[in-house]
Amino acid sequence: MLALYGHLFSSYTWKALIALYANGTEFEFRALDAEHPENFEFVARAHPAGKFPVLTDGGVTVVEATAIIEYLAVHRPGPQPLIPVEPALAATARMLDRVFDNYVMANMQHVVAAHFKDRDNPGLGLRDQPEAAEAEAGKAGLRRAYGWLEHWLEGNLLPPHVSLVTCAAAPSLFYADWVERIPEGSRLAALRAELLALPAVSRCVEDARPMRGYFPPGAPDRD
Repeated sequence: MLALYGHLFSSYTWKALIALYANGTEFEFRALDAEHPENFEFVARAHPAGKFPVLTDGGVTVVEATAIIEYLAVHRPGPQPLIPVEPALAATARMLDRVFDNYVMANMQHVVAAHFKDRDNPGLGLRDQPEAAEAEAGKAGLRRAYGWLEHWLEGNLLPPHVSLVTCAAAPSLFYADWVERIPEGSRLAALRAELLALPAVSRCVEDARPMRGYFPPGAPDRD
């Protein structure tokens, strides 16, 4: 039996969950929460930085969300191919995966981190006011990424859902729009709406809904 260690409000946990849900893959979810300290202990041993998600498959341990999706595509294939078979399309999927992780998800997280007293130790609590320069740098990075993606979408097609791109784009666009609105009427806004309508993505959104109070900038009253 597969097991996935993660948190239901975590964007990178969503990334792995979307792949599992889309193919109906049987697995056990092992939550990182106060009731399960043993799961924190396992992740601390399994990942070089103690981060999640982490996937186990018998004696095999896979860290990093992208690698988990690549592993599932090879070892637990289903009706959704996850990685396109055609090499050129697979290269495009991997490129977009990096764009969404490194320039959408990462910049969103810069904005969130601006609210913590110590971004490397969130347990120290929140600032009275977010660190303005860090928050604006994250938002500026998001605006630049939005512009690049909008231009790319104008002349290119995404791999069919559900793919590695879906898994990366859905959580990053979901949370990024909370901190820096995606321009209304844009191709990127339409893509976000399309992704949120997918059953595997919608399931992540609903499962995480009770945890929205944890979002440091404040979760908007939408989605």
